[in-house]
Amino acid sequence: MKKILAFLMSLIIFTGGAAMAEKTTWDKTFKKSDKVDVQKVSFKNRYGIMLVGDLYIPKEKPAGKMPAIALSGPFGAVKEQASGLYAQTLAQRGFITLAFDPSYTGESGGEPRSVASPDINTEDFSAAVDFLSNHENVDPEKIGILGICGFGGLGLNAAAMDTRIKAVVTSTMYDMSRVNANGYFDSLDEKARYELKQNLNKQRSEDFKKGTYAKASGLPDKLSGDEAQFVKDYYDYYKTKRGFHKRSINSNGNWNMTSALSFINMPILARSGEIQNAVLMIHGEKAHSRYFSEDAFKQLKGENKELLIIPDANHVDLYDNLEKIPFDKIEAFYREYLK
Repeated sequence: MKKILAFLMSLIIFTGGAAMAEKTTWDKTFKKSDKVDVQKVSFKNRYGIMLVGDLYIPKEKPAGKMPAIALSGPFGAVKEQASGLYAQTLAQRGFITLAFDPSYTGESGGEPRSVASPDINTEDFSAAVDFLSNHENVDPEKIGILGICGFGGLGLNAAAMDTRIKAVVTSTMYDMSRVNANGYFDSLDEKARYELKQNLNKQRSEDFKKGTYAKASGLPDKLSGDEAQFVKDYYDYYKTKRGFHKRSINSNGNWNMTSALSFINMPILARSGEIQNAVLMIHGEKAHSRYFSEDAFKQLKGENKELLIIPDANHVDLYDNLEKIPFDKIEAFYREYLK
């Protein structure tokens, strides 16, 4: 009996230790701050998909309700990468922040996995606003969002629909509808786009027949040296210690190939000119994607819109380069429009 009790006690100690380790393990690609508390949270979007996020709350928070920011992106990344870095940094500066995994990716729900949707991923931002607006420490009249890369465009799309979003920041934005329909630098004409749709729809039939989903091409596991510079930049972030995360599609997987179809057919920024609340768009001077922000900005109206080009920065610099990301400007923008 003593041996049995000793064995049971060892199990309790062991499992208790494992639980403690799980709580304290830091699985992000950036260093943990001692100025914020982090909580794992979950909430459903209006399609019933459970989203999972990390809620960052300043340890020295003022009395009363606070402004809050929901963050996501880059496209194919997870909350443990760039969006978490932005969230933690802004929490250190006095905001409650929520970095979340979009539907079908990371720790969030949704089947099949590795799917993107112009509608559902736009809704994901509004679902994050639902959560924040009902949090006991958040002022529901002071909620902003921040989208990185492809989720910059989706965030701008959410702001065109959701008037609760009082301020939106896009960083190194991609218009995913445009790049899927037109290719990089608008290189696809209507004939080429039709051929692309033919191939993708043929793949749909094959997927149904096989009961699986073919994967789109992604980053190579090893560079040949002949790749475009922006592919090398992506590789340097997603495939190295700098930004690799096992749950990130860009680090350790591939998108489903047929996800592109809905983006081809649905322009996400069709109503962006109707955004009345404040917008700050940030892009790198040397980013291959700079034209997405410049052209989207032309559609915005009002005196509360700004385009900021960061000198000598490429697309990926604005994922994690603290010398290039203009956090002082971002903080000042949110302070002005979430006051």
